[in-house]
Amino acid sequence: MEGNAVEAARIAGVIAATDFSLVALFLKADIVVKAVMVILVIASVWCWAIIIDKVMRLRRLNRAADEFEDTFWSGGSLDELYEKSGVNPREPMAAVFGAAMREWRRSAETSRDTGKTMIDRVDRVMDVTVTREVERIERQLTILATTGSTAPFIGLFGTVWGIMNSFQAIAISKNTSLAVVAPGIAEALFATALGLLAAIPAVIAYNKISKDMDRYGDRLDTFSGEFSAIISRQSES
Repeated sequence: MEGNAVEAARIAGVIAATDFSLVALFLKADIVVKAVMVILVIASVWCWAIIIDKVMRLRRLNRAADEFEDTFWSGGSLDELYEKSGVNPREPMAAVFGAAMREWRRSAETSRDTGKTMIDRVDRVMDVTVTREVERIERQLTILATTGSTAPFIGLFGTVWGIMNSFQAIAISKNTSLAVVAPGIAEALFATALGLLAAIPAVIAYNKISKDMDRYGDRLDTFSGEFSAIISRQSES
């Protein structure tokens, strides 16, 4: 009994003396596990940069859309609004309006076009512009989805590799004590933790940002339909 107590005390002392800080776990890890950790850290930082950029950009776009709609529905001249928006507006809703106005003017200058033909052409132009603008906003969003789906498996690969190294160390030292096993297992599990740290925010942000982008896309579609109705009434009159 006394010998077991001494051995337990010795193992506890070895474990207590072992540095389990994050930096120490990284430095002591195998080269493959280190590569996995570096990849996951880079992916996490990249995802957070995309998340912050998309959230701030959507806020700016919604504010700009509010201002444009206020001006559009204020009762002013559409020609004046078109000239004020410029040839290549940066805001998507203004871009949809500008594309429709350009096509409307071209069609009005062509006496051969009937009202229905003109409206169909304007509708197609607005649909193409909406699709292009939405695709531009959604750019790099697939990185979040890819990270959310693959990061846990990459971390698991690092964990499996680290545990294999721990078993090899046990076989070489022929010692199955906790003092030998604990550091290697901790290093291996650290890779899984990094994988989850990268994946969880990426999945949550992807779902939230995708929903917000769908709402903004629906907003552009609604504006296109309303503006098409206005053009239809103008052509009939």
